[in-house]
Amino acid sequence: MKPSLALCLSALLMVGCSTIGPDYERPIVEFPDSWKALPGANPALWKLATPADDAPKDPWWKAFGDSTLEQLIETSLANNNTLSASLARLDQAIAQSEARGAALLPTVSIGATGVRTETSANRPGANYSSINQSTTQNNFRPVAVMTYEIDWLGKVRREVEAARSTAEQAAADTQNVKLLLTAQLANAYFLLRQYDEEIRVLSGIVQIQDKLLALIKKRYDMGAAGRTELSQQTALTQSSGAQLEILRSLRNVQENLLATLTGTPASAFSLAPGGLPTRVPAFPVGVPSTLLERRPDVAAAERAMVAANAQIGVAKAAFFPTLTLAPAFLGGESSLLSALFNAPSLIWSIGLTATQTVFDSGRISANYRFAQAGYRVTLSNYRQSIMVALQETQDAMSALAQLDRARKMQDEAVQNLNRAYQISAIRYREGLDTAQTLALIQQNQLTAQRIKWQMHGGQFIASVNLVKALGGGWEGLAQYEVAEADQKLPATLSTQLKN
Repeated sequence: MKPSLALCLSALLMVGCSTIGPDYERPIVEFPDSWKALPGANPALWKLATPADDAPKDPWWKAFGDSTLEQLIETSLANNNTLSASLARLDQAIAQSEARGAALLPTVSIGATGVRTETSANRPGANYSSINQSTTQNNFRPVAVMTYEIDWLGKVRREVEAARSTAEQAAADTQNVKLLLTAQLANAYFLLRQYDEEIRVLSGIVQIQDKLLALIKKRYDMGAAGRTELSQQTALTQSSGAQLEILRSLRNVQENLLATLTGTPASAFSLAPGGLPTRVPAFPVGVPSTLLERRPDVAAAERAMVAANAQIGVAKAAFFPTLTLAPAFLGGESSLLSALFNAPSLIWSIGLTATQTVFDSGRISANYRFAQAGYRVTLSNYRQSIMVALQETQDAMSALAQLDRARKMQDEAVQNLNRAYQISAIRYREGLDTAQTLALIQQNQLTAQRIKWQMHGGQFIASVNLVKALGGGWEGLAQYEVAEADQKLPATLSTQLKN
């Protein structure tokens, strides 16, 4: 072998041992030392995030202890059309990845021809003195053909890497759809139950205002009350009735949303009135960055980077020749079927084809720059997904902390109004307070109860948002019981007022 040829082959072998294009390296994203809502969190809990969206996740919605919610979520996971479309896209991505992976192996096809040919006796001869005769011939030819692109630069391996990462991204996207679906359904359900609680309280307020309006009308008829007092109470009663209708309308909107999320026509779906659950999830004092790794949207963004990085190698390979093992076939050819597989009938061919683009007006360079820019896009998207994850987690944790403080203060307000109502009820029975005074105190009492239920519903919604921000449920998600006294409303005036 000539030295120059040996040198060329050695260089080709060395180039073929490595995969073209940059190897993927996960970018470093800095995390804060702690959360605003948790200033005492341990900084040692934070570390470099790596996707862990496939980590086992408990069905977090069961932490609320509401059987209706659990049934609705199970129905949505089985019937939701958006989730079904996402699962179909995942199947497409997996099939595409398998198709790309097949390029690592040769393509083999088989074929066979059988021809019986008759030649003309009047065909032109090699010279004018020769005499032609009509002949009939058989020609049998089975052959196996192989085509294989030699992956000497690793282009095919990069294509397979990109396709596999795209399939993993599709899987993470599907998990994200499930997470968003269950969180949206839970939020709609808790908001509906909050409206149920408010409707119940506001209905009590309307009943009190109707009774109070009747008392004022009697006093007005007797000349003990003025027209202004009667008009004000009438307007207040009408306003409360209007608020009640608005609440019912808002409840209908959430009920229709639950129907769509569960794959049920809104006209055929109804949910009986109920109350908020008695359990609110208790979250850990310190939330480490490992929980953020479980977010499927962050994992999807990271896998999009892997695919885009592999595409850089694919685009770079276009600068080099493509080597294809072709033509390559093995078969036999004979005029006699019985002699088709004899050694003299053997036919074969093997060849190597090299192709290289010489002039394309800068198309290859443009595609290479496009691939590089595509990676930078996915890098920015990944970092943005981390920022959004931190923001959503911080928002949910702050909302939980603030709602917890606000609810404690509102509970104290409700307790004070309860005591005021009890004192006024005693004074009313002793003839020291009027029925109007008693009714106004209970109206304030029920209004405070309504605000309390709004805060309580906000706690459930903030809890769902935190679960969504952290990528779903995790082992050890505990609950605490809401005080039973908080679930009860005071007696209405129907048992207090004299006819």
